[in-house]
Amino acid sequence: MNFPKQKIYKALKILGIVILVLCIGLYYFRNSLLKQAIAKVTHKMAVQYNSNFSVEEASFDGLSTIHLTDVVLAPINADTLVKIKNVETSISLSNLLIGDVQVGTLKVDNGYIQLVKKGKKRNFDAFLKRDKEETESNEKRKYASFAYRIISKVLNLVPTDMDLKNFKFKIDDNGKQTTVDVDKLVLSDKQLETNLHVQAKDFDQRWNIKGFADPRNKKADIRFFNLDTGAIRVPYLDQRYNLKASFDSIRLNVQNIDKSGSELHIDGYTSIANLKINHPKIASKDVVIKNARFDYRFLLGDSFISIDSTSTMQLNKIKVRPYISYDTEKDTVYTLKVDIPKMKAQDFIVSLPDGLFKHFQGMQATGNFDYKLDFKFNKNKPNTLVFDSKLNKEDLRITKYGEADLNKLNGEFVYRAIIQNVLQRPVLVGNANPNYTPLDQISPYLRKCVLTTEDPSFFSHRGFINEAFKQSILKNIRTKKFSRGASTISMQLIKNVFLTREKTLSRKLEEILLVYILENNRIVSKERMLEVYFNIIEWGPNVYGIGEASHFYFQKSPADLNVDECLYLATIIPKPRKFMYQFNDQGNLKDYAIKNQKFLKNLMFRRGLLVPEDTTGILPVYISGNARSFIKIKVPDSTAVKNDSLAVDDEFDL
Repeated sequence: MNFPKQKIYKALKILGIVILVLCIGLYYFRNSLLKQAIAKVTHKMAVQYNSNFSVEEASFDGLSTIHLTDVVLAPINADTLVKIKNVETSISLSNLLIGDVQVGTLKVDNGYIQLVKKGKKRNFDAFLKRDKEETESNEKRKYASFAYRIISKVLNLVPTDMDLKNFKFKIDDNGKQTTVDVDKLVLSDKQLETNLHVQAKDFDQRWNIKGFADPRNKKADIRFFNLDTGAIRVPYLDQRYNLKASFDSIRLNVQNIDKSGSELHIDGYTSIANLKINHPKIASKDVVIKNARFDYRFLLGDSFISIDSTSTMQLNKIKVRPYISYDTEKDTVYTLKVDIPKMKAQDFIVSLPDGLFKHFQGMQATGNFDYKLDFKFNKNKPNTLVFDSKLNKEDLRITKYGEADLNKLNGEFVYRAIIQNVLQRPVLVGNANPNYTPLDQISPYLRKCVLTTEDPSFFSHRGFINEAFKQSILKNIRTKKFSRGASTISMQLIKNVFLTREKTLSRKLEEILLVYILENNRIVSKERMLEVYFNIIEWGPNVYGIGEASHFYFQKSPADLNVDECLYLATIIPKPRKFMYQFNDQGNLKDYAIKNQKFLKNLMFRRGLLVPEDTTGILPVYISGNARSFIKIKVPDSTAVKNDSLAVDDEFDL
């Protein structure tokens, strides 16, 4: 269909006039529209967030530049959240007309944002609540669309040009205060630079942040440095979590944020130099990571969030390819896969963080290895948990030990337990100690009982039991705390002889690595390991080794212990210093202790470790040694008179 040129020209002319009228209308009524917009925001803050929002003065300069003075956002009955003296910003009217708010420039002078917590009340709690519409909706959230929408909105609010002066960011967590002063922050031509003055308790530093920032194209490459001498210390964490952290520099890079179809891709990397961490739950001293880098690819779909397997993590010379996924398509499934490609064993040892593996310092090794971990947990079907850990070695051999010389277990040595950071008395592990008991002189019943309670597959595993790890993980997930371990006798031996009882990440990681080296390099025979174990573990208050224990409880040698005595000794290993609470005031075992021993006995019957003849004629457990003095036994009153001792018969002869 053809239109005459005159009609087309006339239509364009009319359209131009309409646009001109709209522009003139916008220009003349822009301040009224601005006031209406502020009133709308004020109403929303009051109704949805129980907060007062106010602007002392608001006006346009031209079509897109807005001036605001004395902007305040204060939750009712709480400390002010935001207060800014002067704001000048520009917005894109063309994008605004289609509902896409993009901030062009931003100038802020003299203001602050503060997060305050008093008791359990926080001045920002109202803004953390989910929207009413979102709460009432039963529709499943699509992660990729939701994340991309939030990222786009946030980045659109980041101006392409920015100038901040005299701005503060303050945290007050029940008196734990941190202040970040922004003396000047400039973003111009996609180049960002700012100097920050950070203050907290016993803390005063000046930081420099600079780099490339392009919020419209969703790209950035930013670095953090310390303007003063020394490392950058991380504020607030020390006061709040007793975590001390510092680093020389950090680099944050975002290369790509792109949504293609139903998937969102976020690519980039982050690196850190000389990261130092100190926390009593991590290690007893500073942990230092000299160089670390994470090249990431986050993938989000309608029903999953993941770190893709193309991502790499590098810790000094150690490279790791992780895959982490959270999937809710059918069930809620958590997946973790770790792949350490083939690498030199010595490169692995020298790359371990200082302070986290102190017993490995000075260790030398030859050969190569690779490692794979496969973990999957279905929240709806917990019993289908997958836990598979494999280490493949190639001519791997320890040529020199560090602080933990595992060969020590093959000879005579002095053992000293550490309890609550207190070094206990020395115990000689060897024939020169009269209480030392060789394995063949320990009652076979006791060997069977202890192996049943502590490590039934001791003679067949190589330090770890995957099934035990699985059950431990399930128990910890169900209880939402670390309530159950999966410790084998090998692990207990390493912990007792070479490590401490401190509950730190460092101790657990060292324990795992040392056990693997001990078991998989056949440094010590299983029989020798079990013999040392029986002769060093604590069996009671200041009672070490089965030689001392058998006399302490029963005044007999380990070879002469009967079945029930062995059952008793096996059940007190987890809490030997509290053995006395298993007895009543008559010196007899309480019902729950008897039930525990019966359970163990029946278990051993089912496994063929005991036969009925083994328990024939056995009397109840009787503590006859020095242990009896620890039991609160009620002593009968010899002066007490029985109720009927002076009774007189109703009938008697005269």
